[in-house]
Amino acid sequence: MLQIRHFIPSAALLVAISTPASAAIVVYVNQGLWNSAVTNAGMVIETETFDEMDGFYESPFSGGTASVQWSASASNGLFVQGGVFSTNFPETLTFTFTPGVRAVGGNFFGTDVGFNNASVIFTVSLSNGTSFTGEASSPASFTGFRSTTAATIASLSIDVEPAQGFMGGGVPPVFPSVDNLYFGVPAPGAIALLGAAGLIGLRRRRN
Repeated sequence: MLQIRHFIPSAALLVAISTPASAAIVVYVNQGLWNSAVTNAGMVIETETFDEMDGFYESPFSGGTASVQWSASASNGLFVQGGVFSTNFPETLTFTFTPGVRAVGGNFFGTDVGFNNASVIFTVSLSNGTSFTGEASSPASFTGFRSTTAATIASLSIDVEPAQGFMGGGVPPVFPSVDNLYFGVPAPGAIALLGAAGLIGLRRRRN
């Protein structure tokens, strides 16, 4: 049985971010380039596909990959269908990450009330004030971020509005949607080295 989301007669507006970023963030719109940059920085990529989820979920809702636990939230609940993670109402969708990540990317786009692809202007905003605005009409749209410092990304939020703009209130509502989330996490060898360095530092303080 096809499940249909509820909606209210107004779409979410773009969120303007003016706060200076607290870390140097590089933005990518090509997934291949993001993948290369992440792996060249000594990280491995873990993927959340949302394939094991379906239907309505109360907010917040949590999941995770091998190394990253995420929590999704929206004021009026969440909805997942066919591997696409979205909201139950046309409003901001926010993901928080534990621990914070050095790199994150995703297929960010918009859907209508029946989960059909919609042509939207989307804005992805990070916890440190960085934001990116683009246009998307399908899950093929990719946006990725990478911190070039030790600072991590704690969360991201997605907002969408119809790409054709508002026309007398007659534009159907659109919902922020994510097909996949990708995380750049330290490679296992790097984690082991960090642990060893910590132990050495601890012994030195005791001597």
